[in-house]
Amino acid sequence: MNQHAPIPGRGTSVNPANRFERILVAPDADHPAEEGPDPRTEFYWDESRTIISENKSPDLPFVYSLNPYRGCEHGCSYCYARPYHEYLGLSAGLDFESKIFVKRDAARLLRAELMKPSWQPSWISLSGVTDPYQPCEARFKVTRSILEVMAEFRHPCSVITKNSLITRDLDLLQQLAEHDCVGTVLSITTLDEDLLRRLEPRTATARRRLEAVRELADAGIPVGVNVAPVIPGLNDEEIPAILSAAKAAGASWAGMTVVRLPMAAGDIFEAWVHQHFPDRAAKVMRRIRELRGGRLNNAGFHDRMRGNGQRAEQIEQLFNLARRKAGFSDQRRELNAQAFRRPGETRRMFETG
Repeated sequence: MNQHAPIPGRGTSVNPANRFERILVAPDADHPAEEGPDPRTEFYWDESRTIISENKSPDLPFVYSLNPYRGCEHGCSYCYARPYHEYLGLSAGLDFESKIFVKRDAARLLRAELMKPSWQPSWISLSGVTDPYQPCEARFKVTRSILEVMAEFRHPCSVITKNSLITRDLDLLQQLAEHDCVGTVLSITTLDEDLLRRLEPRTATARRRLEAVRELADAGIPVGVNVAPVIPGLNDEEIPAILSAAKAAGASWAGMTVVRLPMAAGDIFEAWVHQHFPDRAAKVMRRIRELRGGRLNNAGFHDRMRGNGQRAEQIEQLFNLARRKAGFSDQRRELNAQAFRRPGETRRMFETG
């Protein structure tokens, strides 16, 4: 992988080869002054004809997911979703965080799906892959338009994000909360703002995420926290402090996932950790491999979220102990599907009678 100097505000400075492409264009080694990848963000309309993805994974609690965007401006160096960009003919590296596809018709497509007589309401997660409140959401408002439909139909949904922008939509989330139709989660990876800026360069600060937890809780909106991802040797020692701060802010439940680095994500993260923490890079990568039987990823259900082996057990024990000490319940509220309604359904019933 051709290595470039770190780009301010970016999680990676490289564009590794797309595994689906037969031809790789690489810079000439005799011309080191050649410019690297373009760091500017570009947006494209995504013309997807469907918007809801069905989840068949037994280790996830939701049945369906919905992604307003492809690619993510947050630029988290470890993001497991990076290889998805390769299906678009792009790179999992800088392309993933700088070439963003916007599903501008998401709300219309969702409405059409929910209006079908065959649709049975079940938990939809926003989102399954990329963050629904990444910075461009302030401009495009795709996630807000989706929540407007969810509130109109009283459809059960959850939102997970690393961005405090979620508080912009308190009004819609409150409408859903009135019918027990919504759960929200703030992912908090670290309380160390210097580490956060390097690891997740365009996300909200840890302080703003905790403030968002408090705002959601004060508004009566169920909110939890996810310590994600836990990266041994980098942020695992922070688990108790993160849970304590989240509980103090008003979080009602807590979860955890450990880092997983599928395909190109492994090379990208390894390059990042050597750039930013050369003194402990070998230790971090060794400990990640200890979680995955010597590899950087294990796609097996359940193990992919937690890892396995002694290192994984130590992290799990630390998390469970810290969760109990912080005062979190082991139970999480179920989302209500009984309040679901289709606009105009009652009126049509009387009209046909």
